[in-house]
Amino acid sequence: MTEPSLNYVLCPDAAGGHRMAYWQWGNPRAGHVVVCVHGLTRQGRDFDVLAQALCARAGDTLRVVCPDVAGRGQSDWLKDPQGYQIPAYAADMLTLLTALQPTTLDWLGTSMGGLIGIVVAGQSELPLPVPVRRLVLNDVGPAIEWQALLRIGEYLGQTGRFDSVQQAADALWAVASSFGPHTPAQWLALSQPMLKPLGDGSGAFTLHYDPALEQQFRAVTPESAAQGEALLWQLYDQISAATLLVRGLESDLLSIETALAMTQRGPKARLVEFAGVGHAPTFIADEQVQTVVSFLLDE
Repeated sequence: MTEPSLNYVLCPDAAGGHRMAYWQWGNPRAGHVVVCVHGLTRQGRDFDVLAQALCARAGDTLRVVCPDVAGRGQSDWLKDPQGYQIPAYAADMLTLLTALQPTTLDWLGTSMGGLIGIVVAGQSELPLPVPVRRLVLNDVGPAIEWQALLRIGEYLGQTGRFDSVQQAADALWAVASSFGPHTPAQWLALSQPMLKPLGDGSGAFTLHYDPALEQQFRAVTPESAAQGEALLWQLYDQISAATLLVRGLESDLLSIETALAMTQRGPKARLVEFAGVGHAPTFIADEQVQTVVSFLLDE
């Protein structure tokens, strides 16, 4: 299976609802579901390589579902940008999981997707079809370094205009080289789903996401970030899923101090670091892929 199927689920909101897209790999009837959720400005096709590796190992026993969080990819943009917040994203994921009805549920979240995972896995009272069994947090934890937020804020919302996919890929690399080494072909493949036609008849492209994402991001202050951190630690401490914490050795978002604390409290995550990578590993390199495949599928 070299291409996933594109599906949609209708998610409620105060403005009448929105469609959330999700990409599905593997057996659409499999009860074992791995949900992979992307980072702030990314989209569900980020996990193509990992999803194919998981399905190749598990055969017909697995479904890999990679949503485009609201405002990204093939999902609707929200009428009210106030909805671009973690609690609303978590609510959308509950709607998705209700539709999927897994009998075994694993979760992998990169950056923002990991924060959503902490919210979902850290509340046993949520109406999940089944509890999260195994959780992979990719370069994120309850405490996020303020300098990393400032760095992300420098480019967030600048969706740009590009005359070619290659031009866009070069621009994306300028802000994402911390993802670590990629071949030109690998980076081009990661970049292509990040684009959509500009729609002005020129054949030019722009980035896929709603520029209004920046509104809620820029509303964050050191004080509100500290409050959010306290809540996330509380949720993290309530997680019962077996947890793998992946960290880029050069990450500026997840400090080693936070990572080590995560190995000592809550689910006591197993920490794996990858050299030559910052924020965040992309699960393209074989070492990264096999680490996750083994954690999720080996008994």
